[in-house]
Amino acid sequence: MAKNKMSQIEDLSDEDLALKEQLHLYVERVQDSDPQLQKLALQNIRHEIRNSTSSMTSVPKPLKFLRPHYVTLKTYYEQTMMAESDVKDYLADILSVLAMSAPGDEEELESLRYRLLGSKGDISSWGHEYVRNLAGQISKEYAKRQTADTPIDDLLELVQQIVAFHMKHNAETEAVDLLMEVEYLDMLIEHVDRTNFKRTCLYLTTSARYLPGPDDIIVLDLAFSIYLKFEEYTNALQLALLLDKRQYVRQVFTSCNDMLQKKQCCFILARHGVTFELDEELAPIEEDRDILQDILNNSKLSEGYLTLARDIEVMEPKSPGDIYKEHLLDSNTCAGANVDSARHNLAATFVNAFVNAGFGQDKLMTDTSDSSSTNSSGNWVFKNKEHGKTSAAASLGMVLLWDVDSGLAQLDKYFHSKDNHVIAGALLGVGIANCRIKNDCDPAMAILGDYTDNEDTSIRIGAIMGLGIAYAGSQNEQIRCKLEPILNDAKASLDVIAFAAISLGLVYVGSCNEEIAQAIIFALMDRSESELGEPLTRFLPLGLGLLYLGKQESVEATAEVSKTLDEKIRKYCEITLQSCAYAGTGNVLKVQNLLGHCSQKDEMHQGPAVVGIAMVAMAEELGIDMAIRSLKHLLQYGEQSVRRAVPLALGLLSISNPKANVIDTLSRLSHDTDSEVAMAAVIAFGLIGAGTNNARIAGMLRTLSSFYHKDANLLFCVRIAQGLVHLGKGLITLNPYHSDRSLLSPSSLAGLIAMLHSCLDMKAMVLGKYHYILYFLVLAMQPRMLLTLDENLKPISVPVRVGRAVDVVGQAGRPKIITGFQTHSTPVLLAAGDRAELATEKYIPLSSILEGFVILKDNPDYEDRL
Repeated sequence: MAKNKMSQIEDLSDEDLALKEQLHLYVERVQDSDPQLQKLALQNIRHEIRNSTSSMTSVPKPLKFLRPHYVTLKTYYEQTMMAESDVKDYLADILSVLAMSAPGDEEELESLRYRLLGSKGDISSWGHEYVRNLAGQISKEYAKRQTADTPIDDLLELVQQIVAFHMKHNAETEAVDLLMEVEYLDMLIEHVDRTNFKRTCLYLTTSARYLPGPDDIIVLDLAFSIYLKFEEYTNALQLALLLDKRQYVRQVFTSCNDMLQKKQCCFILARHGVTFELDEELAPIEEDRDILQDILNNSKLSEGYLTLARDIEVMEPKSPGDIYKEHLLDSNTCAGANVDSARHNLAATFVNAFVNAGFGQDKLMTDTSDSSSTNSSGNWVFKNKEHGKTSAAASLGMVLLWDVDSGLAQLDKYFHSKDNHVIAGALLGVGIANCRIKNDCDPAMAILGDYTDNEDTSIRIGAIMGLGIAYAGSQNEQIRCKLEPILNDAKASLDVIAFAAISLGLVYVGSCNEEIAQAIIFALMDRSESELGEPLTRFLPLGLGLLYLGKQESVEATAEVSKTLDEKIRKYCEITLQSCAYAGTGNVLKVQNLLGHCSQKDEMHQGPAVVGIAMVAMAEELGIDMAIRSLKHLLQYGEQSVRRAVPLALGLLSISNPKANVIDTLSRLSHDTDSEVAMAAVIAFGLIGAGTNNARIAGMLRTLSSFYHKDANLLFCVRIAQGLVHLGKGLITLNPYHSDRSLLSPSSLAGLIAMLHSCLDMKAMVLGKYHYILYFLVLAMQPRMLLTLDENLKPISVPVRVGRAVDVVGQAGRPKIITGFQTHSTPVLLAAGDRAELATEKYIPLSSILEGFVILKDNPDYEDRL
């Protein structure tokens, strides 16, 4: 033992040995009876510690050498009758610092105790590590005091100092963490400034995802207030949309006096699919109000989309044959596919509609090059049978998507048809062409409103579905008055009632409208035993669920009422309500609950439970990966009804984002012995590759078209998937998330859910006479573009860097937000997970997230270096 001590002494340099002896002497002097000597010794100790703590890479030598004396000094402080003086405060300060490295019981929180007993001077001089240590102990002490219900004023004084220190030293994350621990986040507002508010808000908004309610709302509210304080209106608006608070959206407009900023805000609202009417308070000048309302109505969407298409040079119409690429296949296997059958033509109708969506011209419906040609538009509709004509006529609305004037002009001719199916298709086409576009004349309502009470069922459905698509998310009172009576109309057929329910769900998505909820529940109660077994009846619970999309606890009352329904539909209704209410929240408990339902015996409600897992888990990347793993387990152990829904859930989890692991799983399932599993897998191929032109998926689908050339149903699904992969010739995405995956568009998700639920019974719905349900996908269709505009809203081309997004939350300095980038000139296409940044300092973007329409203003500080 003596040898060890000797060797330790010998290891010290002369300088260290002198310091050790010096400190030992100071400790002895502290215990002297002369107060002046005590004070001098303490000042010297403090000087040594402070000088060493300023750059802390390891335990500083003064702390190391003073560690053995900690108990001595502590005992002296506690036991001696030191007078209450600055000397005693000095000693408490030093004990507080020594406690940080001294051995002892961590639960004693001695560092904090002595700090509160000490001089209460500036803590920053003791160094960052000391401040961090104090913050940790404050959290524990706060929890103790909350339990004992004792005052915390002295702690809050210390918190104030620590937060001020952290905010000045680029440690915003630590300041936020401490304030969350002591539940005093409001204190943050007085400490943020122009240099640190962006990093602070980024950390707050990211933290909110991992907090339980209502803490997450409190955190987002604070971030919203900070953004408003520093006039970051577009960021504030995105948080207002995330919180789904209309009053916050109004607050952004009333606080903002910059017309350009307001225009950018309108573009964000239009992208989100929000129906928002400006009044004199929000835009006092009428001329400005008209310009802003025009942007809000999405009237620039078609023009911007076609600008992108011309720039990328994909304006030339494509025929279904260009997509199928049958010349690459074995001539024997595709011989049967060329037969001019009704099913083959119906598939071609959808492929043509998806591929040429929004381009205004195609080779089947608008080709006027030769009116006597067998392919001219009038003839193509009549190459389909019965309900096929409905989808064919409606496909014209898809080709003329977002272009209301041309759409209505070209669809007009079908209203004079003697065939009711054609009229039904034209009505649906009107709704599709008007999707996401608002118009002062309200043409969709004017045309479709007259047909909702038509005697013919197909015409009624066309009008009802058209209204649902045209006014999704608008909460339009006129539509409620039109469609709500249909729900309880004894004369209306089941399919009319089902489509009325789904359309009301779309129009009032996420509104929690009690009157409509009540009407749908009464409609469910009125259904007979045999009707409850019909596949279409499932649209009633789905319409009900959409009313509560993303509204979490707000669904509870309706869920309780739904328990009184017939047992045949009760479980289905319960699962649909829960999965819709928690869609996009990432709520782990709900995912576990839905997984529990999947482990039961083969029942009707298991399909929506599987899709529900994807709906809830799609909120963030980690949740998506975990859900994909869980779904793979369900494939191995689940019942047949579960296996049939798994591919659809996978399709939703990586929609328009073809991940290699999902492609591999779907590739196996597309050859499954159960044809319904195979069909779902093929449709899911279309969803994950939607609008990406993914060569690997396109190749797999070509192979599948030759593999299934004798199976009409599966071949039809393959064709639909091929059309989706080439959606908008690769310019359109189905992803309901936008603004850097931070916002979820309710109407987009609602359209996807409606389509997925109908695919749970493929044979009765998509492969039956209701194939036009596929057009619900139009609600999720958006150009995946970045289009930069000048101050007059004219497109300008500027260099931008596009690369993979990097998570920079909590990182010090100014880290790069993208990696592996390439520089392009706008307009550019953005793939899933891509992020863009300007590659020039000549302009300042008015939105921090470069997606969709972004207005640029000239940078006043820019100097051309040439």
